Amino acid sequence: MTATIKQLRAFVAVARARSLARASAELHVSQPALSIAIRNLEASAGGPLFSREGRQLSLTPEGTDFLQRAEQLLRSWDQSLDAVQQRFRLQRGQLTLAVIPAFALNRLPPLVAAFHRQHPKIDIVLEDVVMERVVQTLVEGRAELGISFRPDQLPGLEFMPYARDRFVAVTPEDHPLAGRQSLRWADLAASPFIAMNRGSAIRRWTDQAFARAGREARFLCEANQLSTIGQMVRAGLGVSVVPSLCQPQMRGYGLAIKTLTAPVVSQEVGALVRNREALSSPARAFLKLLSAQLLS
Repeated sequence: MTATIKQLRAFVAVARARSLARASAELHVSQPALSIAIRNLEASAGGPLFSREGRQLSLTPEGTDFLQRAEQLLRSWDQSLDAVQQRFRLQRGQLTLAVIPAFALNRLPPLVAAFHRQHPKIDIVLEDVVMERVVQTLVEGRAELGISFRPDQLPGLEFMPYARDRFVAVTPEDHPLAGRQSLRWADLAASPFIAMNRGSAIRRWTDQAFARAGREARFLCEANQLSTIGQMVRAGLGVSVVPSLCQPQMRGYGLAIKTLTAPVVSQEVGALVRNREALSSPARAFLKLLSAQLLS
């Protein structure tokens, strides 16, 4: 037989009260039920824990030794149960996010601020990394929730789309193309082009768009970060294309932002998880906030 938490509580209550009547009143159980719990615990222990001579119960030497251990076990149990209850109540815990830089810089801060106001005791760990690293970080279990464009491959992941991002052109304010209402990909081919690095999803989508437009880009240089591309365009080195997520950032650099057509390039933005059913309480709460903010 295995001792239970209820049996331990019954034993400690009787040991402290030295009376079945007082212990049963404290625990709000009947004396027969309490007596059965004690006898079952003694059966599990292998011998008597109480001496039943006279009206008042007293501990046997084994019962005296066990009382301290039982109290320690109950304290540990109560602390462990309280800790997990706090996690479910979002009173403690940690949330690790992997987010593409375009979203992390331009959309994430107000989301994190709103989440922190609602759940101030949840620690947030953020990895702002390119889309390929977002996927890798989730697959390796180093983040619980990701925000990204829809990846081409979902190795054991689930993607939940929330919005569609349409790519836009960015130019210096004094560039000849800056005065137009909208631009075509073919228009960009006449100017030096600042591109994302080879191997990135954005570079692949960019190359595909130029191919569909029947033109080749005049690549001036490549960069690993959209912020670097924006600064190079700001310096007058050329033009580029960025997700519309980056518009606040690019406006901050003083760049002209233009609608881009022929072809229109758009990609879904959403959340990535390994298993939606196994998410922690903080992750579920953030996912709910993310859905409300992006779909509003």
